[in-house]
Amino acid sequence: MALTILRAGPLTSIQDAGRFGMLRHGISASGPMDGGAFAQAGALAGGRRGGVEFTMAGLEIRLESGRCRVGFAGGDFVARHNGAVLDWPGVVMLGEGDTLSVTPGGWGNYGYLRFDADIDVPLVMGSMATSSRAQLGGLEGRVLRAGDVIALSGDGGSGVLEVEQTEPVTGPIRVIWGLHADLFPQALRQRFLATPFVISSRLDRMGVRLEDAGSVFAEAVALSLVSDAIVPGDIQILGDGTPIVLMRDHQPTGGYPRIATVITADLDRFAQLRPGTPVAFEPVTVEHAHALLRSR
Repeated sequence: MALTILRAGPLTSIQDAGRFGMLRHGISASGPMDGGAFAQAGALAGGRRGGVEFTMAGLEIRLESGRCRVGFAGGDFVARHNGAVLDWPGVVMLGEGDTLSVTPGGWGNYGYLRFDADIDVPLVMGSMATSSRAQLGGLEGRVLRAGDVIALSGDGGSGVLEVEQTEPVTGPIRVIWGLHADLFPQALRQRFLATPFVISSRLDRMGVRLEDAGSVFAEAVALSLVSDAIVPGDIQILGDGTPIVLMRDHQPTGGYPRIATVITADLDRFAQLRPGTPVAFEPVTVEHAHALLRSR
């Protein structure tokens, strides 16, 4: 089987769970920006290997041969099978020549297509996750574009799995204090919690810049630090005071101070916040963050 990409927005890519254990070699894990939605689409399709991550602009594909079940989930999007609107999230069986198009809805930045067949691309360091910055994985280590053909191998999956619908979490994005939090004065840390920021239009899989409309870090002193390892969710403060939340394709090390880290249980929710959305942060303990992750 094979499918053709008829339309692809910026940063559309092939992903799997990620490329773990390589950070010490300078390779970030990559993987889906919204891991929960990626898993949900996989459960709907039958749980085979890999999937296509698309962004707010949507996507359109055509199945060139055979039959294929496709699960789809993510932010709020509109899916159409040969022009007929489908429920979102959901699942559809594509036949030869069928098209599936996805267009943006009211919220969210990322959505996923998963299949009842494996995406047939070589594994690089144990993963097919695309890191376009490092030019690893996926299709030739790059984002997908119109005209690309993706081969699918095997079929049948494990059948559609039961997907538990959970209530969306709202409210502030929860963080734990960062490695360098003590370098910031207590008053500034309190302003960081009390003052909302805004998601900037300058975002990608590497990081999300925040607009500091409240000038929280306008007078922050630029710190010179020895570079050390960073993780997804770290909130680093650049020399000009701009906060950046590091995401799945983050660089392996950083020399800017990190005031806090978005907890793993909230990183998917943060990734789906569109530019212009206000965002506030709330501190929790490491133990509470672990409990929230286990309860997902």
